[in-house]
Amino acid sequence: MTDQYSNKITAIIPTYNEASNLSKLVDQLFELNLPNFDILIIDDNSPDKTAKVAENLSSQYGGKIEIIVRPQKAGLGTAYKQGFAHAVKSGSKHLIQLDADLSHPISEIPIMLEKLKTADVVVGSRYTDSFWHFKSGSDWPLHRRLLSSIGNLAIRLISGIEVHDTTSGFKAIRNNVIRNIKLEDFICKGFGFQAEMAFKCQSKGYKAIEHPIRFVNRRKGYSKMSTFIIAESIWVLIRLRISQMKKSVFLSKKLRNRIFSD
Repeated sequence: MTDQYSNKITAIIPTYNEASNLSKLVDQLFELNLPNFDILIIDDNSPDKTAKVAENLSSQYGGKIEIIVRPQKAGLGTAYKQGFAHAVKSGSKHLIQLDADLSHPISEIPIMLEKLKTADVVVGSRYTDSFWHFKSGSDWPLHRRLLSSIGNLAIRLISGIEVHDTTSGFKAIRNNVIRNIKLEDFICKGFGFQAEMAFKCQSKGYKAIEHPIRFVNRRKGYSKMSTFIIAESIWVLIRLRISQMKKSVFLSKKLRNRIFSD
């Protein structure tokens, strides 16, 4: 593998009160020794001074970390929208999105980047072959597994999304996907962004493949996953699905009218 990282790679990490996790995460990322690699941190003015930790890390790693500090908590979805747009504008060819809480296995990133040779999006998937099969070795509590499993099942049934893990926050993405997906049209401001992203990638015809990962429960801080997040995703996807169906009906009528008029 000599040329798969020939283009700039940016890891995009939204943060809110992740000061206790950020240093370890950043160290693990740079230990991968990926060429042309940098990190973009989008912090929502965390009360625990996450941004200050990020600034110290940027100095430590020779400016390979860029930090955007927003004035207040504005949601995960808006953080990713801003981060994706900024990274692509800065010349990044491959984007890595991941959480700051050390739940995602950093060691899988090189493999996910390798798989971008034959895909547009590589999803770090907790569910490799069904709604209920969680990657062995995960230490997620049972109630969170049930919430995630049932939520993913509902999202897939409503939206028709083919990937099993619709709410995964661990992905490798080609920059052409971000250029063409119209981030400004996204509805979700929060965690529902993940499912909306999966839906829009599939609707645009982009190839998404799943790479099995072992997801671990955060050791420090508090999880932000809730039933509200699943409900938000489902509501937004219902709206998108209805809009998609209306558009399909409109195009069918337009085509039929054109045929009969000829």
